[in-house]
Amino acid sequence: MNRTSPIKSTSYQKQSDHPLQYVKGIGPKRSAALQELGIHSIRDLLYYFPFDYLDRSSIVAIKDLPKHVDSGKPVTVIGQVYRQEVRRSRRTKRMIFFLTIKDQTGYLSCVWFEGIQWYKDAFEVGELLAVSSYADFDKLGRVQFTHPEFDRLKGAMEEDEPDWGKLFNTGAIIPKYRSSSELGKVGLDSRGFRRIIRNALKHSARAVEETLSEDIRTRNRLPELSVALQNIHFPADAHALSLARQRLKFDELFFLQLMLAYRKQVVDGAVKGITYTVESKLARQLADSLPFTLTHAQRKVINEIADDMKQSKPMNRLLQGDVGSGKTIVALLAMLVAVENGYQVAFMAPTEILAEQHFRTLAAYLNNVPVNVRLLVGAQKKKLREDVLEDIRSGRGHIIVGTHAVIEEQVAFAKLGLVVIDEQHRFGVMQRALLREKGMNPDVLVMTATPIPRTLALTVYGDLDVSVIDEMPAHRKPIKTAIRLENQKQKVYDFVKEEIRRGRQAYIVFPLIEESEKVDLKAATVEFEQLQAEVFPELTLGLLHGRMKSEQKEKIMLDFKAGTIHVLVATTVIEVGIDIPNATIMIIENAERFGLSQLHQLRGRVGRGADQSYCILTANYGWFDKHHKGLDPGEVKQEKDVARKRLETMVATTDGFKIAEVDLELRGPGEFFGTRQSGVPAFKIANLIEDSALITLSRKEAFALVANDPQLRAASHAPIRKHFEEQYKEALELGKIG
Repeated sequence: MNRTSPIKSTSYQKQSDHPLQYVKGIGPKRSAALQELGIHSIRDLLYYFPFDYLDRSSIVAIKDLPKHVDSGKPVTVIGQVYRQEVRRSRRTKRMIFFLTIKDQTGYLSCVWFEGIQWYKDAFEVGELLAVSSYADFDKLGRVQFTHPEFDRLKGAMEEDEPDWGKLFNTGAIIPKYRSSSELGKVGLDSRGFRRIIRNALKHSARAVEETLSEDIRTRNRLPELSVALQNIHFPADAHALSLARQRLKFDELFFLQLMLAYRKQVVDGAVKGITYTVESKLARQLADSLPFTLTHAQRKVINEIADDMKQSKPMNRLLQGDVGSGKTIVALLAMLVAVENGYQVAFMAPTEILAEQHFRTLAAYLNNVPVNVRLLVGAQKKKLREDVLEDIRSGRGHIIVGTHAVIEEQVAFAKLGLVVIDEQHRFGVMQRALLREKGMNPDVLVMTATPIPRTLALTVYGDLDVSVIDEMPAHRKPIKTAIRLENQKQKVYDFVKEEIRRGRQAYIVFPLIEESEKVDLKAATVEFEQLQAEVFPELTLGLLHGRMKSEQKEKIMLDFKAGTIHVLVATTVIEVGIDIPNATIMIIENAERFGLSQLHQLRGRVGRGADQSYCILTANYGWFDKHHKGLDPGEVKQEKDVARKRLETMVATTDGFKIAEVDLELRGPGEFFGTRQSGVPAFKIANLIEDSALITLSRKEAFALVANDPQLRAASHAPIRKHFEEQYKEALELGKIG
C-alpha cells in the first residue's frame, strides 16, 4: 500500500514550546503536578481552557432578590458564609441543612434536603461563595435558594477580603478552571490557575504561533490566535469571548477536516485497487432464494456498493443501519461478487460469540450456494485451526469469518479482495491496518449498528463514503418498551411466564457475571440460580457469559435457538449479533447502569420475527445514593438525572438515529464512539452537537484547500503547513488505514 504522505517531509523543527519554568509562579512542585495533567509547556497551559465563567455584570445583590422571584431564570449572589446549621423538620422529621450567605445588602438562606452529611462539612464561615438558583419565598415570606449550585470564590478576587464595590460595579468575566484535591495541595485551584495563566499570556507571542492563513481568517471573520487565547481566558466582554471560542473551535475542526481530506486524497488518488465485474450469478442465486423481499433501502445500498466495486480505486464505505435493518445480507451479496471474481473475503467481528453468530448466519444463507465459509477464532482446537489456515493459504476458503485472530501473523490469504468489518468502533486503527495489509488494497466495507449522528460521521468518518439503511423490514413490529421499578418485579416475571406459555422465549440481561467489590450489582450467576429455583422452577433456563468456552456458548445458543431453553440469562455478551426470532421479551436488569447505545443494542435482540416484542427496563435509582457516598450530592443527582433521561429516551423512541443524538449529547463524542482509538485528535473546546455549522464550514475550507494547493506550497499557507506537520502528522498516518 502506498504510504506516502500527501505533504512531503519538511525541515521544520517542532514549534518552540517554552517550558513551564518560564512562567512566574510555577515552581518544581507545581510543574510536576501540571505535567501529571498533561501540561508540559506554556502552549499546553494556554490551551487549558476554562470550563465556565463567572460574569460579575449579572450578579444580583441580596436586597434585590425579591424582584427576581418567579422570573423563570436562575440568579447568582456573591456573599460570605455567615452561618451554617443542621435542623430536623418538625413535620417530616427529615434533616435539613441551612447555609446563610451575607453581602453588604443583606442575608440569604440556602437550604438542602439531601446530602446533609456532605454539606455540613463543606463550608467554612467567612469563605466567599457564588450561589446560583431560582429565587423563591419561604413560608415566612423571605427569599431563599433551594439546592443552589455554588462556586468557591477564594479566587474570584485577588484580595482576601472582597471589595463589594468592585463585585457589583465591574463587568469583568472571571474564568473558572477545573482543579482537583491534588492540584489544590500545590495552590492550583481555580485562583491559582488564573494567576499562572495570566503570567503565561505574557509569553504567548513567543510560545504560540499563528496556525491559519490570513485569507481563511478574513473570510470567516476569525481573530488572530494570540487574541483568541487572551480572550478565552480573560475576555474583555461577552462578544470577545464568543469570537475567541469561535476561532479556537474552528482551529480544532479545520485541522481535523484537513486530515480527513488528505486521507480521502490518498485513497482516491494514490492507491489502485481491484476492478470487479459486479454481475454475479452467485449473488443472483442467493437473492432469488431469500424467503423475504429486500427493502428499497437495501437495494439502494447494494447499488452504491456495486458502483464502488466497479471502480479502480479501493472501496472505502461505511454501511450504517439500525439493529435488524438487514445489513448482513447486503454485505453477503457484496462478498459473493468478490468470490465470483476469484477473490477471498475477510469478515471481522469484535467478539467470538458475534463471529460465531455471523458464521452460522452466512452458512445458513449459503446452504445451496457453492461457497466455502470458514470460521477462525482464538479458542479453536489445533487441528481444526490448522485446517482453516490451510484453506485460507490455498484459496479454498472463500469467506473467512473471525475475530482479531484473522490478523495474526500466521494467517496468509491467497488473494484477499474484500474486507468487511462489523462494529467498526470496537477495533483500534492498527488492528484495521493489519487486516487491510493481508491483501493488495482490498475493498473495505465497514458496518455499524450504532447509528452515527451526521456531525459525528463528518468527523470520525469524514473520508468515507456513507450508505444508510433507513428502512426496517415490512413484517417487523416496533418493540414496546417500558420502565419498571424493583417493587414491580413480580408483575414482570408473571408477564414472562404468560408469554412463554404462548410459546415465546425471553432474555434476562445482567450487567456483571460475578460479584464485584467495586460495584455492588447483581451477579448473573447468583441471579440465575435464584431465578431457576424460586421464580421459574417449571421452566428451563440457560446461562451465557463471556468467560465460557466457545463450545459451551455454542451449545447454549443452539439450545436457545431450538427452543429447549425458555429463558436465557446473560450478560452483555449478547449485545450484538444473536438472532432468535422466537425471543420476544428482553428484560434488562439494573438498566440505569447501562449506556443508551448499549440499551438500544440489547433491545435489538428481540423483535426479530413477526410477533409483538417487548423490552422491560428494570431500574433502581437508589443504587446511585448507595454507591456514591461521600461524593458531592449535586453530582450524584446529575448522574441519576442522566440515567432517567437514558431510560425515558428508550421508552419514547425505537429510532436508532434519534437515540444516537441523545447519546452523543449525554456522553460526548469521545465516549460515544471510541474516537480516542480512531486516529482522531480529542477536542478541547469544539462540540459536535452545538457546532454543526462550524463543522460544515471548516470542512468546506479544508477540502477546498487540499484541492487547490495539495502540497500547501503557497507562502500564505505556510502557517497551516507548519502546524499540520507538527501536530497532525502521526494522526494522518494512522488515518490512511481507517
